[in-house]
Amino acid sequence: MSANTLAQEIVCPRCDNRFPLSLLLNLCDCGSPLLVSYDLRTASATLAKSSLQGRVPTLWRYRELLPLQDDANLISLGEGFTPLIEAKKLGRELGLERLWIKDEAQNPTGSFKDRGLCLAVSRAKELGVKRTAIPSAGNAGGSLSAYAARAGIEAYVFMPKDTPAANLIEARQYGANVTLVDGLINDCGRLIAEKKALEGWFDVSTLKEPYRVEGKKTMGYEIAEQLKWQLPDVIVYPTGGGTGLIGMWKAFSELEEMGWIDGKRPRMVSVQASGCAPIVKAFTEGKERADPWTEAVTLAAGLRVPQAVGDFLMLRALRESRGTALSVSDQEMLAEIPRVGRAEGIFFCPEGAACVAALRRLTEQKWIRTTDEVVIFNTASGLKYLDVIRDNLVNK
Repeated sequence: MSANTLAQEIVCPRCDNRFPLSLLLNLCDCGSPLLVSYDLRTASATLAKSSLQGRVPTLWRYRELLPLQDDANLISLGEGFTPLIEAKKLGRELGLERLWIKDEAQNPTGSFKDRGLCLAVSRAKELGVKRTAIPSAGNAGGSLSAYAARAGIEAYVFMPKDTPAANLIEARQYGANVTLVDGLINDCGRLIAEKKALEGWFDVSTLKEPYRVEGKKTMGYEIAEQLKWQLPDVIVYPTGGGTGLIGMWKAFSELEEMGWIDGKRPRMVSVQASGCAPIVKAFTEGKERADPWTEAVTLAAGLRVPQAVGDFLMLRALRESRGTALSVSDQEMLAEIPRVGRAEGIFFCPEGAACVAALRRLTEQKWIRTTDEVVIFNTASGLKYLDVIRDNLVNK
């Protein structure tokens, strides 16, 4: 694994402002998320797909295309390179010939949040951060707590009071300072914004720093590699803050520029909960930004995000890919969890089950065809939602 990164600088996708990698950054001055850019011309000349053979089976196999400068700061628990599992029984039920499940539950803390937080914490360590803070509706809080503990960095986690018990318990077991908030994730984020300067916190909120998206983009690299460098026709993805959707779209652009894939891109599908669907509403109305969702309610904690700072990047990816956005009810999610469990032996989280419900609807509507190759995501283990599932299935 090479210690050399081809990262060049940090760029604003809205105003094209540029920053050196040596700066500790949150949002651009214009309020936009920031993205890391790479020397992809050098990558295309010096990196070959065959160079991945024999590399570590984690997301760090793509080391040159990640922004860490020095391997001495690399904080890892073995995250990434999760299996892409062929879902034959579920596919037959839905009338699909080629259906795959990207099972992110097999990450170290049981969710896809490990991808982004390992990068964010590694870079925080590299840039001298001593204290990090995060608003979390669930899995991100536990993930930050784990990686911060390993890095010797303090973690301050702000969670809504109704966050699933597993997330609260694990964050505290990793030694994080946990504050429960009477409100939603956006309320947690406001508290961090008010206190971070005084407390010396580096804010690692979703897309409010440039590195979590770099970890999440590796899902796109892995799908390409696991499908022998031919991208699927459709990717169905549950969307709260949208880091993964934005990251995968960035990954496909980088892969194409390096010459590792051709110009074929998947149609990207954003799935939200009917009780909190700001991206779906904005997409349907043809808007470039999403209005804040009032009175957000859903049992899928990861989808309870009333306003996302990267909304315009999500909507851009959906439209560029000729994709779509739709919402499903909590009842639809709950119904899919045992169906997938019986068919494929995978315990889906509610957010992942939302993908199955959306897939069911899109196949019925013929938006997805029988011959389309489709990838859906299980973003976390259902084991982290036992109290939520129990409470909503009682007497049913």
